[in-house]
Amino acid sequence: MSFDTPENNYDAAATETASPSVESAPVENASIENAPVESAPVENARAEEAPAVSEEKSSKKDKSAESDEILFAELGIDGRVLRALTDVGYEKPSPIQAATIPLLLDGKDVVGLAQTGTGKTAAFAIPALSRMAELADINGPSRDTQVLVLAPTRELALQVAEAFTSYARHLEDFTVLPVYGGSPYGPQLSGLRRGAQVVVGTPGRVIDHIQKGSLDLSNLQYVVLDEADEMLRMGFAEEVDRILESTPKDKQVALFSATMPSSIRRIAKQYLRDPQEVTVKSQTTTGKNIRQRYVQVMGPYKLDAMTRIFETEEFDGVITFVRTKLATEDLADKLKARGFRAAAINGDIPQQQRERTVEQLRDGKIDILVATDVAARGLDVERISHVINYDIPHDTESYVHRIGRTGRAGRQGDAILFMTPREKYLLRAIEKATRQEVEHMRLPSVDAVNDVRLNKFAERITETIESEDLSVFRGLVEKYEADHDITASEIAAALAYMAQGGRPLLLENEIPLPPAKQAREGRDGRDMRDGRGSRGPSRGLSEGGATYRIAVGRRQRVLPGSIVGALANEGGIPSSAIGGIDIRADHSLVELPADLSKDTLDRLSGTRIGGNLIHLELDNGRRPRSDEGGDRGGDRGGYRGGREGGYRGGREGGGGSRGGFGGRSSGGFRKDRDDRGDRGGRSGGFGGGERSDRGGFGGDRAERGGFGGERSDRGGFGGDRAPRSSESTGERDFGNSREGGFRKPRTGKTFGASRPNRGFRRD
Repeated sequence: MSFDTPENNYDAAATETASPSVESAPVENASIENAPVESAPVENARAEEAPAVSEEKSSKKDKSAESDEILFAELGIDGRVLRALTDVGYEKPSPIQAATIPLLLDGKDVVGLAQTGTGKTAAFAIPALSRMAELADINGPSRDTQVLVLAPTRELALQVAEAFTSYARHLEDFTVLPVYGGSPYGPQLSGLRRGAQVVVGTPGRVIDHIQKGSLDLSNLQYVVLDEADEMLRMGFAEEVDRILESTPKDKQVALFSATMPSSIRRIAKQYLRDPQEVTVKSQTTTGKNIRQRYVQVMGPYKLDAMTRIFETEEFDGVITFVRTKLATEDLADKLKARGFRAAAINGDIPQQQRERTVEQLRDGKIDILVATDVAARGLDVERISHVINYDIPHDTESYVHRIGRTGRAGRQGDAILFMTPREKYLLRAIEKATRQEVEHMRLPSVDAVNDVRLNKFAERITETIESEDLSVFRGLVEKYEADHDITASEIAAALAYMAQGGRPLLLENEIPLPPAKQAREGRDGRDMRDGRGSRGPSRGLSEGGATYRIAVGRRQRVLPGSIVGALANEGGIPSSAIGGIDIRADHSLVELPADLSKDTLDRLSGTRIGGNLIHLELDNGRRPRSDEGGDRGGDRGGYRGGREGGYRGGREGGGGSRGGFGGRSSGGFRKDRDDRGDRGGRSGGFGGGERSDRGGFGGDRAERGGFGGERSDRGGFGGDRAPRSSESTGERDFGNSREGGFRKPRTGKTFGASRPNRGFRRD
């Protein structure tokens, strides 16, 4: 089997295997409400990556809650999938798994209500793979897409795809393909052409592939909505509806969500058949001697933020957690370049080297260890004072497992979480699961960091003067001072600069803060949009915001959710920092932070939505068409009876405004067409002749009969329309222009001939 994306990289390219990147930690004291079966917590699950130290060398082993009630082997799972679970260390299901797997194996639709990190991925992946394996045995192998999983972010999509790959390792000729915005279409299109039985994707990119015809869902058996409430909160309600409407009616659906707002209930009622509802409550807690804090910081500034924390806080040993193996090496190298004693451990580093690294941390030879979740399993170092969640984990149990590395032996520990506003929902899940508030931490200011640096610089000078024999250097300075007539202070300044190695001693710029989240009408994406396909009417630019133009609009059939997904995934811009979206005919206007970096702008300019480059650029300030009475493609709103008080019998009344977007906002009176003059024009055909031959355009339309006459002559909008005369400009062939054709006369039996109750226009 294969997983069409490289491990530890967010570009979609083919590779054969991938291991899970986040360790599943125990679920403690979880309870089930309204569940058909009872179960106890799950054991430590994943063992794909070897731990940092061997189990016999670890002074303390992680304890898992044990259950004698049920095992995976008792749930009716296909033997090949069960063997894969054994390979990765699964023995006993978590509560959500024990409750939902039997229901899904029976073919029932399920609504699972559980917090992030309670084992939901395995709860829907295991039964899906089991049923696919059984179908393959009966019908033979197939490369058709049979399972579609929708996830709100590319990170979660990759995590789910990795889990499917792990559980399907013993299934033959099996492929899992993640598709998400912000990555090239080429590898994804190639993967879809080859065939992928499981597709995991974000809603915007899935819609793109459906519209392109590259994703065929005609043989789909199983649909999963993972983190459904978060998906709708991010504005993907329309995309989810369109995707579900594109799937077969007889599919099985599993919906997993942390909450059950009305929008989720609507989806469950509309698309699920007699769903079984399962609710699981997690009661995981952490030690009271661990102070938990979070910092809101955008991705490009996380390294600077962590550096400032290390410079201003007293710390002993630190473990910094990242998601991928490549990130451990990269971050450790950058920290060493900034003068910190750091090292990396991950599953690609030999076991003996990992153990030597841990010993160096224990002995104080290194201070910062950069690790993945699984590589740090079994690690017990008493001097760990801080745990830094550089990359936020996707589940609460992994978070608890991480921060449990500090605060040991009765010591005080500090856990610091880096997050973007887009990840705020995970913070709420962590607080709910740990039953503790995570404090907001302000990053040290430039002045605070500079004060620390100056004090440390002065201390180094004092220590050197007190402890070193400086006679040789003193003589050199005195000679240089005499030879060049330069003061000792200037010489000392030059030597200090040399000691810095050209690096600036003092900071100058503050780290940009993430944009404040704007108030919105509601959590459902539909609540944030008006009839124009926008995310809501403009309320004026937020502080620090600017209007940007992208080169896709209604003609490209772009949706607000597609724009949000592309900007968030490719540019790292949180959805909460994306303001109003105004979708026009051939472009769209988006409110974004004004201080986007050049790298971000360059990346986003090369991003595609629906196969079209967006060419992101600052808007040049042209007035919206809604103010000019221009673009008429939108919804004009209201009824067209009298156009706000006028009537349209002969159009001599007030024209008024049509209202809505792009209407005739200038309004005013419309002169009777008799007063507007004969425009002359075309004889019978499309392009030539005098209009007088067909009754004119602006004069009395009675000469034309039918469409051209006074509206009173043809019954107005609501009355009986008189039949069109046979002397009209001609019969129009269906779907063609008027050239060479005549319109057939309408009789009393034709559509719309008698409309006594329809209109607001008077005769």
